[in-house]
Amino acid sequence: MRKIDIFDTTLRDGEQSAGINLNTAEKVEIAKQLERLGVTIIEAGFPASSPGDLEAVSLIAKTVKNSIVTGLARAVKSDIDAVWEAIRHAEQPHVHTFIATSPIHMEYKLKKNPDEVIEQAVTAVKYAKEKFSLVEFSAEDGFRSDKEFLVRICQEVIKAGATTINIPDTVGYASPQEYGALFRYLRENVIGAEKIKFSAHCHDDLGMAVANSMAAIENGADQVECTINGLGERAGNAALEEIGVALHIRKDFYGVETGLNLKEIKRTSQMVSRLTNVVIQPNKAVVGKNAFAHESGIHQDGVLKNPETYEIISPALIGEDDIPLVLGKHSGRAAFRDRAETMGFQLSDEKLNKAFAEFKKLADRKKEVTEEDLTTILTEQQVSIEDVPLFELKSVQVQYGTENIPTATASVMTPEGELKTIASTGSGSVEAIFNTLEQLVGGKVNILDYRVQSVGKGRDALGEAVINLKYNGYTSTGRDSAQDVLEASAKAYLNAVNRQLIQQQVREKQAITI
Repeated sequence: MRKIDIFDTTLRDGEQSAGINLNTAEKVEIAKQLERLGVTIIEAGFPASSPGDLEAVSLIAKTVKNSIVTGLARAVKSDIDAVWEAIRHAEQPHVHTFIATSPIHMEYKLKKNPDEVIEQAVTAVKYAKEKFSLVEFSAEDGFRSDKEFLVRICQEVIKAGATTINIPDTVGYASPQEYGALFRYLRENVIGAEKIKFSAHCHDDLGMAVANSMAAIENGADQVECTINGLGERAGNAALEEIGVALHIRKDFYGVETGLNLKEIKRTSQMVSRLTNVVIQPNKAVVGKNAFAHESGIHQDGVLKNPETYEIISPALIGEDDIPLVLGKHSGRAAFRDRAETMGFQLSDEKLNKAFAEFKKLADRKKEVTEEDLTTILTEQQVSIEDVPLFELKSVQVQYGTENIPTATASVMTPEGELKTIASTGSGSVEAIFNTLEQLVGGKVNILDYRVQSVGKGRDALGEAVINLKYNGYTSTGRDSAQDVLEASAKAYLNAVNRQLIQQQVREKQAITI
């Protein structure tokens, strides 16, 4: 059966989505989960874009062993050098270099003629081939490029040493029939096409990214580039989970395999959603919370008699409720560690002890500790910014009544180790908390976005708060969870401030280095 390589670009194209800003620890944890999922290639970032991105890509390359790790580079030597610095430790060093090939991009963005673009592409690929055994070349805006020009540039970069050629639908303009036909045309007309892999990279501006990717596979593509939950610039990229499950369910039609461990899909989707703070729409295919829900009486009756009447995907296929709940308030540390390892978490003793303490607190207050609760507790410890937060919430108390002015009192441990307690009012309980914390952290804080949602089900479910704010002129997103949504909101506020202060320290160090 033909093998289709899954190229995941959640950490590069996905992170370019508006409002997403992952720190290094979060990127590494997502990369490790993508490795468990079984993706062939992980595009870990764009090393030349910032020292932070280079550091993250380098750490991922040293950590991941069972997936190929790559970095993005423009068709210039300095970008390729940055990828090499980050990737050279990897098991199979891989670089992804690109240049635009459509008439509108060449004329207005690059200000180069077609011959100059081919020359730059060939020079870049030859230079990359001196360092990397695996070189992917992307013809940016490939779908809107002249077909004959695409044939020319593909032939030249193959001669220069490219091992994969990517033909992106960069602006999501293609229809499945057109996109598939382009791959068939290139397969039939590019000299040396049999020596390389063709790759598809589709955006979802017209809602056809997954359909276009499937059409490319039908017409000779050996690789598809996608993201978890369809994250990406503008309307996003093709969703990995939809492609992976579709190729599995319709194996009779496509006749290909991906090597994905589909049971890891649900957990991967939830982790990416939680760390990027991007909520999954309820009716999202495969991973939405309504993906397996049936409200129609006719549907319910059919499913009760035989699930296959209305379900072509079983929840178990993607890891939904795959691990039974066995932990409770009487469970010990050894059982907790075993469950954490079974779920794929690898925590230091210190972080495991902190997670266990949070679990015990929750188990004392909550009738059932769900899988979602455990994932939240373990994830927060696994990707914590620092072992000791810059600001730490010790307590928060709110006085509220319909006839009274809401008042919040908060006690916070400052970075200097001083415990400060301040009270403030607001038009509502949450505003009162935010006004209090603003005085405690110092500096001007503007709340840009704020939302709360439940983790799991039931009236005693954990509440998770996500806050996007501007602190001292810089934007930051924070999140945290607690049974009380007001406590979760206060913790998320401080999490956002802490993330910004740490980024400020990084900027100051970089300035000193420069």
